[in-house]
Amino acid sequence: MTTEHIFMLVAMALYMALVLIIGILYARKSKTTGEFYLGGRGLSPLVTAMSAEASDMSSWLLMGLPGLAYLTGLADAGWTAIGLAVGTYVNWLIVAKRLRRYTVVAKNSITIPDFFSNRFHDKHKVLMSISAIVILVFFVPYTASGFAACGRLFQSIFGINYTAAMLISALVIVLYTAIGGFLAESTTDTIQGFLMSGALVVVLVFGVVSAGGVGAVIDNAQSMPGFLSMIQTYNPASGGAEPYGALKAFSMIAWGLGYFGMPHVLLRFMAIRDPHELKTSRRIATVWVLISLGAAVVIGIVGSAMLPGEFTTSAEAETIFIKIAEVLGSNGVVTALIAGVILAGILAATMSTSDSQLLVASSSVSQNFVKGLIYKKASDKTVMWISRITIIVIAVIGALIALDPTSSIFDIVSFAWAGFGAAFGPVILFSLFWKRTTLWGAFAGMFAGGVMVFVWKFLISPLGGIWGIYELLPAFLVACAAILVVSLLDKKPSKEIEEEFELAASNQPVE
Repeated sequence: MTTEHIFMLVAMALYMALVLIIGILYARKSKTTGEFYLGGRGLSPLVTAMSAEASDMSSWLLMGLPGLAYLTGLADAGWTAIGLAVGTYVNWLIVAKRLRRYTVVAKNSITIPDFFSNRFHDKHKVLMSISAIVILVFFVPYTASGFAACGRLFQSIFGINYTAAMLISALVIVLYTAIGGFLAESTTDTIQGFLMSGALVVVLVFGVVSAGGVGAVIDNAQSMPGFLSMIQTYNPASGGAEPYGALKAFSMIAWGLGYFGMPHVLLRFMAIRDPHELKTSRRIATVWVLISLGAAVVIGIVGSAMLPGEFTTSAEAETIFIKIAEVLGSNGVVTALIAGVILAGILAATMSTSDSQLLVASSSVSQNFVKGLIYKKASDKTVMWISRITIIVIAVIGALIALDPTSSIFDIVSFAWAGFGAAFGPVILFSLFWKRTTLWGAFAGMFAGGVMVFVWKFLISPLGGIWGIYELLPAFLVACAAILVVSLLDKKPSKEIEEEFELAASNQPVE
């Protein structure tokens, strides 16, 4: 290991120590389940915005998206980024305030499964149970992708054993999340959001300079057929261009639909101290997302000029950000420290998502399964300890899944994203905006959306052609249809449920 590598490692170690300290400091402020899971609904507009977006844009922002652009060009990565940018803005615009109000009206719900159960007066906790299962099913692999990103980072830069590096990173994430809860992870996510955006900008500028300037980057991209096109895509195996149809583009834009069902993002809407401050949060979040997504896509294109032909598989291409940072850090102690901070940006991206996922998944077990179904008289202290134990158990399962170092981060995240988007997204939208939605309609939508993700991904998509589209789009539509049809066939919601809906939709104070 060179001197530069040592300084990079020191910078990254200091960062990991910082997030542990934050977890310890916030442990004192997380004495009740409301504080541990939702921060006592006391987040500022800045923390709400930055923690929401940092927890959303996981390691795939710095690894998966640039890797996709590096291999195939602008189309796949570009349409995905457009869908995510639009989805971010619309989610903040129409969902945030209504969800913040409705969760207070619905018995001050502090988790998404709580909200579903309370919104429909689900006495038998059917929605609470299935939504908790959905969270566990899709968050475990999602968390595993984050652990894998950390392992791949330390292995590719420092030659450290992949498994050891992955396990150490997982341990740090588990410790500060289990100790400090929602306030700790929201605070660290805010720091991580700024670090991620700074890392993207520095790597982008350095990459352009190293590649020989903007002209050289463009010349390289133009030498590959379809690389800069939004209606064609570059095939690295054949070296030629392939058509990129409207259906394929639309299915990638459908990534934006996933936002309506992301529990770790929706929790931030629920946690802001004042719903009227959400407009400020929306502006901050939108600007951050536009800059970050744009930079991530361009880094992949720049990387293809700086390191042409270096990577041939998705797993390899997902290290392009890391490789550019490593080249930067090889020019002396100062640049090594800068590179170390930049590489900490990948840790930040991974941690900001993994901590949120662990907390949401643990709450589904402790708050919704244990207290909601099994031991309703459990004290806050008992529930919080069960939650901390659950975080550890889920992390262990995620780490076992992450033992395979060749898996694609983008593929894992895209599947989990589709799962949440289809299972929760339609139910959230119908719950907030259609008074006629019923308990069994919501159940049908959640079940149909979740199942269709698996059916389309593993049975229909392999057929290729028009069927080879991103599974989120058809699953989302199927879920919407199921909610609509079953709700209309079901009996009308009770007068009390309708009155709560109208209160949440009004401008009357609910705090």
